[in-house]
Amino acid sequence: MPRKRERIESWESRATFIDAIIARVNQPDKISILVIYSYQMTAFSPDDLPRRVSLVAETARALREGIQSGTWGEYLPGERELCSHLQVSRPTLRSALLELQKDGILRAESRRRRRIIAAGGNPNEKPQTGVIGAISPRPLSLMPQSAIIVIDGLRTAWERAGLRFEIVVDPLCYSRKPDRALERLVAATRADAWVMFGSREPMQRWFSSKNLSSLVLGSNPGEILIPSVDIDYRAVCRHAGGILRSYGHRSISLILPDSATGGEADSEIGFLEALENFEDTRAGIIRHDGTAAGLIVKLENALRSDEHPTALIVGRGVHALTVMTFLQRSRISVPGQISVIARDNEEYLEHVTPEIARYSINPSRITRSVVRTIREMIESEFATVRHTRLMPDFIQGETLATPED
Repeated sequence: MPRKRERIESWESRATFIDAIIARVNQPDKISILVIYSYQMTAFSPDDLPRRVSLVAETARALREGIQSGTWGEYLPGERELCSHLQVSRPTLRSALLELQKDGILRAESRRRRRIIAAGGNPNEKPQTGVIGAISPRPLSLMPQSAIIVIDGLRTAWERAGLRFEIVVDPLCYSRKPDRALERLVAATRADAWVMFGSREPMQRWFSSKNLSSLVLGSNPGEILIPSVDIDYRAVCRHAGGILRSYGHRSISLILPDSATGGEADSEIGFLEALENFEDTRAGIIRHDGTAAGLIVKLENALRSDEHPTALIVGRGVHALTVMTFLQRSRISVPGQISVIARDNEEYLEHVTPEIARYSINPSRITRSVVRTIREMIESEFATVRHTRLMPDFIQGETLATPED
C-alpha cells in the first residue's frame, strides 16, 4: 500500500488521520500504529528538518551585524557599494533594507540615503555624545582673528544648547592621504557632528565615505555630499573686478596664495568672469607661496612687466597688509598709481591708512548658518545637503581711483 502524505494541522486532525489508517489495514492495532506514528512525528519534527534560510534574511543579518559592530557611521553606504560588499543583487538588498526599516533600525531619507538609528529608538532623540567636534590645521593662536570670532560664537551657541564644542588640531588630517589620521581622530573624539575648518578635498571625501555628520566651514566640490558654509568668493571677486573696470582700469591682477582650497578657486572663477567679455582688459593672476617674502618677489616681478597692473585684488587680509606696506616702502602711491581691494577683512585693516577698500561680513551670520545646519543634521528627520554662500558688504575705503595716464 503506497504511503500517503497528509498535513497535520491539529491534534484533532491527527486523531482522524490515525483512525483512517486503522480503517484501511487488515489487523488494526491502534496502539502499534500510534507508536509508529508517534515515532515518525518525533523523528521528523519541524525543528529537526533542514531549513533553507532565504538570501534576504542572510543579507538582513549581515547588515545588522555590520551596524552593531560600527562598520558604518551615521548612514549606510549607497546601494551599489553595499551590493558589491555583500555580493547580492539590488532587489535582494532592498528587501533586506526594508526589513531593517520596519524593525526601526534604519530610516530612509533624502537622496536615497539611509540613516542608522537605534532599534526601536526615537529618531528625534538628543545626540548620544553631546559633543560637536571641530578639526583645524593650526592652533587658535595662529588663526586669523575673524576665524577666532566665529569659533567663539559657535562655542557660545552650542553651550546654550547643552552641547560641548571640542577643537582638535591635527595637520596630518590636511595631508593628501589623511585616512589614518582621521580614523585615529574620530576614534579618540566621539562626536555627533564635525566641523572642518579650511579642509581640503581628501579630508572631505573621507568624511563623505564614512557617512559621518559633518560640515565644511569653507568651500567644497559640488559632488561631495557634505553641507558647507562659506563666503561667496566667486561673487565677491566678480564684483571687485567690475568695480575696478568701472574706474577705468584695463590691467587688473588677482593675488592669491598657491593653495588647493575651494575659496581660492572660486575667487579666480569670479574674477575671470568679471572681465572675460572685455577684450581691452587684461586679467592677471599672481600666485605666491603664502609668505610675505614670496608675495613681495611675485609682486615686484609683476610691477616690472610691460603690462603691469594698475589695480590689485588681494585675497586674505594679512596679504593685503603685506601689499600695502610694500607699496608704501616702494613709494608707489595708493590710489594715485595703483588701486587696491582686499577680498577679506580683518580688524587690523581698519587701522591702515589710507583705508583699504574691502569686503566685510558680520561673523554672527556665519555662526548662525553653521549652527542651523548642524542642528538640522542632528535633529531633523531629513539630512539635506546645503551649500550656503554668504555675500559680505563692500566698504568703499580710500584705495580706489582712476588710473594715471
